[in-house]
Amino acid sequence: MKEDQININNLVDEATFTPFHWGVLLWCLIIIIFDGYDLVIYGVVLPLLMQEWGLSTVQAGMLASTALFGMMFGAMSFGTLSDKLGRKKTIMICVAIFSGFTFLGAFASSPTEFGILRFLAGLGIGGVMPNVVALMTEYAPKKIRSTLVAIMFSGYAIGGMASALLGAWLVVDYGWKIMFYIAGIPLLFLPLIWKYLPESLMFLTQNGENIKVQEVVSKITPNQVITTKTTFVLNEVIAGDEAPLKALFQQGRSASTFMFWIAFFMCLLMVYALGSWLPKLMIQAGYSLGASMIFLFALNIGGMIGAIGGGALADKFHLKPVLTSMFLLGSMSLILLGFNSPTFVLYTLIAVAGAATIGSQILLYTFVAQYYPTTLRSTGMGWASGIGRIGAIVGPVLTGALLGFELPHQMNFLAIAIPGVIAALAIFLVNLKSSVEGATHQSTVNTEVRAFKSSTH
Repeated sequence: MKEDQININNLVDEATFTPFHWGVLLWCLIIIIFDGYDLVIYGVVLPLLMQEWGLSTVQAGMLASTALFGMMFGAMSFGTLSDKLGRKKTIMICVAIFSGFTFLGAFASSPTEFGILRFLAGLGIGGVMPNVVALMTEYAPKKIRSTLVAIMFSGYAIGGMASALLGAWLVVDYGWKIMFYIAGIPLLFLPLIWKYLPESLMFLTQNGENIKVQEVVSKITPNQVITTKTTFVLNEVIAGDEAPLKALFQQGRSASTFMFWIAFFMCLLMVYALGSWLPKLMIQAGYSLGASMIFLFALNIGGMIGAIGGGALADKFHLKPVLTSMFLLGSMSLILLGFNSPTFVLYTLIAVAGAATIGSQILLYTFVAQYYPTTLRSTGMGWASGIGRIGAIVGPVLTGALLGFELPHQMNFLAIAIPGVIAALAIFLVNLKSSVEGATHQSTVNTEVRAFKSSTH
């Protein structure tokens, strides 16, 4: 490489953590917290909506699925769009959509209107996730990348818990609409996001916006010498990767792309099956309603610990063995939940199940983000997340049908554990040689071979 040429990928990988990185982490965390709040809000207001509109459990379940359908389409479409439009603009569009339409939910006068608004809000909720993960991944130094993305994504659980706590505190006095008014707050943040959230450095470099690239580079590495002759380059784009969706199945990625889709489907099936039915499952196992609600809180706490702890382990080892182990551990804990245990063991098993489902979902995003090259990162995550949303829709329905058979509760937990084993197998079969790191390593080897041949001639 020329002396006056800077490789942006290498620069970011080798950077030390600076106040600039803190800023990216903070803004991405805030966006994800509100995203989590908007998704969980329906569960908080559900009992009051059922009472006000006279909804049956089937109608309430259908209404819940409207946002999940929106998330599926949003993840697929906005993930692909941002590879062309840029991460920052796409994130802002998604924030405006999920915040605006959730806010408008307060003014819905019928279940149909409410369902349409939840679907539209779901487009933004689903679309923002792959893009925020992609942006954080692109700016995080390599040695702490998994940890930073996991910390950022833990905002999802924080938003969900904030929604539940605010609901318990405000809904009794102010009614269900107050929750939807609060959801409009991110609209006020849009000017600040526009000012302080940086655009993807890879996207700016790709589009030849040298002045903006220089500004960002000076914040990431303040000691970096930049002159008027300095040019910025990215790792070479492999021929065929220019069309993101098609490229997911090229360069030996086809099998791994399908494995990611299977893992996302199974993981989100478990997340939403447990999130929807854990209290009911524990009541069937003989525990009180109050204790069953605390189990749900333990599940989310386990998810946060699993994500951050798993991220730290992944930075030491690799995401592939960490995720495979977490899924298997989660399946074992779910099987053991079917048997009577002391209270402490029970909470531990549920926390492990939370780490292996909610925590693994977060780490899956990180793995996909690190697997694909920059040009198709959001597309890869968007489609994996979109396919996963089908699992999110199927999970609660299948678990509800399973409960209808009135099987022994050991069998119920065994059924929810099986997807964890399938997800572990899928991750185990991901081919790392076709990942970004594998391709970069191969490119380096090829360069060294060419250099050796030249020196021998």
